[in-house]
Order: sequence, then C-alpha cells, then structure tokens
Amino acid sequence: MKINPKDYRPNVGMMIINQNKEIFVGKRIDHPSEFWQMPQGGIDPKEKSEVAALREMEEEVGIKKNKVKLISQSKDWYYYSLPKDLSKTLWKGKYKGQRQKWFLYEFKGSEKDINIETSHPEFSDYKWVKPDFLVPNIVPFKKAIYEKLLKEFKDYL
Repeated sequence: MKINPKDYRPNVGMMIINQNKEIFVGKRIDHPSEFWQMPQGGIDPKEKSEVAALREMEEEVGIKKNKVKLISQSKDWYYYSLPKDLSKTLWKGKYKGQRQKWFLYEFKGSEKDINIETSHPEFSDYKWVKPDFLVPNIVPFKKAIYEKLLKEFKDYL
C-alpha cells in the first residue's frame, strides 16, 4: 500500500538526551493513562522542520534553543496512523496520522531551564529515562516509530 504524504500531518519530534544519555519524556496531560512520550509538534506552513523542532521544544517544555545542541536528525520521515476513532475527530478528520522528522538534541541546560507549565501545557509531568523505558510506555500506535528511532540514534545513546 502506497502512503500519500498529504494524508499525514507534517510533524517534528525531539529526542532530548542529557549528559547521562537519559531521554526526556513527558506524561501527556490529555491522556488519563500512564503513557509518556518525547516532545513533538506540528510544522507550520512554509516552516522548515529544523525551525519547527526548536519552536515546539520551547512551546512544549520551555527549553530554549541555546540550551540544546543538535546531534543528528532522522534520515527519513516516519509515519504513523491514528486509531480510526481518533483520526475522525483530531484535526477535523483531515489526516490519517502524522509524518515526522525527528531531531536528536543534547541538553546543555539545567532543570531550571525546563518548564512544562507553558501557556498551552501538553505534559503534566516529565522525567529522564533510560532508552529501554520508551517503547513499553508509549501509546501503542507509536511503538514502531520509537523502536526505529532507538535503532537509528543508538550510536548516541
């Protein structure tokens, strides 16, 4: 089955690692269960993915661009489809899911440089985790992407 990129919302994801090679994850504010995820967000029309990643990082978790160093980015776009009930309501049913460009950053700041209590909060909590925490604790429809990201960025983790 051929994927049509227009059916998938353009999005960026940020894997942020600290000096201990732990990965930043946030607990979704809009999900009642125990799912955690790395920050991600939409790309505005005509916005470059690199710019969107830094903007979204600051909007979602308060980390400014001078507190991170870009290490790598995904070679390809990753696609995931939403469950049917979500795809009908999210983004007014325009997209089947998201296509994501992922960026790996080293966090150069301190805990005071992180602020999840933003004007439009996405996370109720955050923590730094070992790579093996990611896949078992993400929503099921994103597991395959997280597995691929861990493989692609394994030399840095």
